[in-house]
Amino acid sequence: MSRARRQALGAFFGVILLLLVYRRYHPKDRQDDITKPAAALIPAQQQQNQQSSNGGSQSQFIWRDLPLRYPVVEIQQVPTESRHLRKIQSVNSEASQSIHSSQQARRSVIKETFERSWRSYQSLAWAADGLTPLSGTPTNTQGGWGSKLLETLDTLWIMEMYEDFERAVTAVMEINFEATSLPEINTYDTNIRLLGGLLAAYDLSNDERLLTKCVQLGDMLYVAFDTPNRMPIIHWDPHKASRHEEQLAEENILAAELGSFTLEFTRLSQITGDSKYFDAAQRVMELFHHQQRSTKLPGLWPVFMNPREGSFEGDEYTLGAEGNSLYKILPRAHALTGGQVPIYRKMYERATFAAAGHNLFQPMNHNTEDFLLSGSVRVLMTQNGKPRTHSQSQVHYRSCFAGGLFAYGGALFNIPAHKRLAHKLVDGCIWAHGAMLHGIMPEVMETVPCASQIHCPWNEWHWKQEAWKKANSLKLEGASDFNIDTFIKDHHFPKGFIGIPDATSKLRPDLIESIFVLYRTTRREDLLDKAWDLFQSLNNASETNYGNAAIVDVTFEGTLVT
Repeated sequence: MSRARRQALGAFFGVILLLLVYRRYHPKDRQDDITKPAAALIPAQQQQNQQSSNGGSQSQFIWRDLPLRYPVVEIQQVPTESRHLRKIQSVNSEASQSIHSSQQARRSVIKETFERSWRSYQSLAWAADGLTPLSGTPTNTQGGWGSKLLETLDTLWIMEMYEDFERAVTAVMEINFEATSLPEINTYDTNIRLLGGLLAAYDLSNDERLLTKCVQLGDMLYVAFDTPNRMPIIHWDPHKASRHEEQLAEENILAAELGSFTLEFTRLSQITGDSKYFDAAQRVMELFHHQQRSTKLPGLWPVFMNPREGSFEGDEYTLGAEGNSLYKILPRAHALTGGQVPIYRKMYERATFAAAGHNLFQPMNHNTEDFLLSGSVRVLMTQNGKPRTHSQSQVHYRSCFAGGLFAYGGALFNIPAHKRLAHKLVDGCIWAHGAMLHGIMPEVMETVPCASQIHCPWNEWHWKQEAWKKANSLKLEGASDFNIDTFIKDHHFPKGFIGIPDATSKLRPDLIESIFVLYRTTRREDLLDKAWDLFQSLNNASETNYGNAAIVDVTFEGTLVT
């Protein structure tokens, strides 16, 4: 062999060797190898072809292909086995034939109500994020990705509206998660509403097309975790991310926003075989677990936290307001992972122990009924550096999820005390609805807390005295002529109420969800009528020409939506 040929051959092999070394150590390729699913359910070319056709425009990239600034060296694998878990649903009794007949009739009415709103959306706002129920105009506030379609898929399937489901899925397949007109998106909302809706619909229908969209959206959200400490960015700029510009996690966000990716990301890993999603959410929850006992109110996390520093220094602790989605996932995550991730049971038990001792209280009521509500706690530091707790009897509607939390955890972990608390908490929110003029609980209310969760006799003088103190703290004009009875009447306070800071109703699902969970775990039959009464009250007060609207003032005697 000539010298020239030997040199050429050596150069060729040298190039090959350099390419192999580059392939082995280049960060992008190493991350691709790490995050590739064990079983490639959706080939890369298929994803590219699908995304290129979305929205009728050529996509310039796919989220999975973006290189990460802070790749994970070793991904935690999603559990594939399951321990023997207790059954959640009660099998103690079957509903009687009369109950079954009445439930069938009620289901028909509820389906008609849903169909009415759905037809309005179909005709006036198809593929938009939503429809304003008063004006009938479309809105796009959730990325412009048709969030209403994604959120409604599982409902269409459950209500056996299969033709509508098929049309909706066809529209969903046109969504392009690489394009949005919004300068930023809320990844928390996108996860629980859009990805959660897709996953629920896929689990119900086994439609493989939805799995494709689950992966596309999951890959987009996964990029928001690309920060130095792997804490996700909640208010995230997808445009900067697509240009590979660095973004940092915020310094002050709701703790629940950071801690509510677990269910969706775990399920996505389970159905794709790609553990990167589970790993991303698990790293966040490990931070919550490690610091749970070192907050100012050990066992609970403050409403606000600093994800950039990974610290929980807030003063306010509540199950309501914006904290509900964080706590409700704990027993569900334990069940979803088959009991193979012990921290979820630990976090649930610590949180509920602290909440039962600090947040739950019995409100004084004129019928002396035995029920509980969930308030908030503020922890302030004294001059000698010791914490002092201040319980507040302000109740947010979102805290009505607590009954379902204790019902689910009590059944899953066989904790009798939690089962009893579940009944009391659900009954408390049912009482709050029934006490109001239209049978609708306001977004925020204040009551008179009793010193004991067990014994709480009615005292009308004490109630009016507390109402007077509350009114006096507002520094009302003309206080010299102040009359507490007039004040109570003018503000439409039911007996036991001393304030309604927010008289609106956002038609939230927290109480109806708790009633559902408690009924399924106990078969307590009166809850069926309670749920029906609640539905009727809300529907009658909120119905509009195009659907159902939020209620301006639940204390007002006239029309409640404007």
